[in-house]
Amino acid sequence: MAVKRIRAVVFGLVQGVYFRTFAEAEGTKLKLAGWVRNLPDESVEVVMEGEEAKVDEMIQWLRHGPPTAKVKRVDLRAERVLGQTGKFNIRYN
Repeated sequence: MAVKRIRAVVFGLVQGVYFRTFAEAEGTKLKLAGWVRNLPDESVEVVMEGEEAKVDEMIQWLRHGPPTAKVKRVDLRAERVLGQTGKFNIRYN
């Protein structure tokens, strides 16, 4: 099983619409390790690591987000796999 790690920044109407809560649920459902947090510029940052196909599913989800969001753009950057396992959660920092 191939594993990958991606850092994504999601732009648009993505804060104040429960984007992080829905992303946390989706990441947990897909059994990914990682986190989601708001950034000062009103975008949302997501770091995810796991099975390649599951990471790709999460990326597709990020492109539209929850029903209340209006995603304009998702910037992706591959990162070195750290072998992380565990939860996908919200960061508040």
